[in-house]
Amino acid sequence: MRFRGLRVAGGRLRRDWRPVLETTLAATVAWLLATRLVGHPQPFFAPAAALIVLGQARGQRIRRAVEVVLGVAAGVLVADLVVQALGPGSTWTVFTVILLTVLLSAALGATGVTLVQAAVSALYLVVVAPPDASLVPFRFVDALIGGAVALAVSLLVDARHPLAPLVAEVRRTFDELAGLLDGIADALDRRDEPGAVAALTQARGMDARVDGLRDGVLAAGEALRLNMRRRRHIGRLRSVDESIRQIDYAVRNVRVLARAGVTLSRLQSPAPPELGVALRALAEAVREAGAALAADLNGQDEAADRHANRANEAALAAVHTAGQLFGPSQTLPLAMIIGQVRATAIDLLRGVDPDNDVAVLTRVDDALGLPPV
Repeated sequence: MRFRGLRVAGGRLRRDWRPVLETTLAATVAWLLATRLVGHPQPFFAPAAALIVLGQARGQRIRRAVEVVLGVAAGVLVADLVVQALGPGSTWTVFTVILLTVLLSAALGATGVTLVQAAVSALYLVVVAPPDASLVPFRFVDALIGGAVALAVSLLVDARHPLAPLVAEVRRTFDELAGLLDGIADALDRRDEPGAVAALTQARGMDARVDGLRDGVLAAGEALRLNMRRRRHIGRLRSVDESIRQIDYAVRNVRVLARAGVTLSRLQSPAPPELGVALRALAEAVREAGAALAADLNGQDEAADRHANRANEAALAAVHTAGQLFGPSQTLPLAMIIGQVRATAIDLLRGVDPDNDVAVLTRVDDALGLPPV
């Protein structure tokens, strides 16, 4: 048990060593700049601001840096005024400083991070290091240095490949969704109810992957805005952002499909083998769609087109195969799965080509054998 814990800890360190090094470096550099450049003997807020900003998820760091600086400025202002009026160190001074700081921050529309940072800044000045009569805004400058260093470190980390984390997240998400469809197909082929239940559990967890994609778009957008030379790539993010909405729909469809798969696995009659063929074709379409989005993000237009065409072919093949099973004798769970194969194919292809909604619907319904609208 002890060795297992050590292995888990070692795995976490191997996975998270980069953020640890990034945070340590930023806090240390902020301290050095505040002491050597500004000459502040106790630059507490410089490394603190760097830690707070880098503690936020990528995509939120620019806003958090501004909030930290504003929070420190508000806290310093209130503390200076209250201490001069009431004197340092008393309970009444602490109460007044906290009350006025929170009221001022709330009136300015501050978020929780700014409120906390403002109150901590004011308390530090009142309790730990009361401000002198010079009113030199050392703490404000320290926070500005820490926030700037944190953003600079973020920029350096993502400077060469700002879209690489998002590309990796796209591939993981689509590979997991494709694997889920393969798992449902295997469970239905074997009439494996526990396997079908496990697939449903996995499907219920796919929302986290979609959230990861959204966070990845925000992080990539922040990295591109900080990198002047790569801002031209922001247009790629807009297309992916539109695609994520359709992928979210596809994930929900697969969850419904997995639920119907559990019911079908409990029936006496086995699922038709063509259903597994259709689900595996849909899984292949998911993989190709993910490859198309990844290639588009990397600027590989020809590869993106090839993968998009393959996704289209595989999705239509899945719909056509599933459509052959539709008839008066099919069970309700089977009918539900056929409907979700169609819905998933539509949302998947709309995600790859969001500008052609009508064309996608026409192709899918034609593959299903429905009359044209």
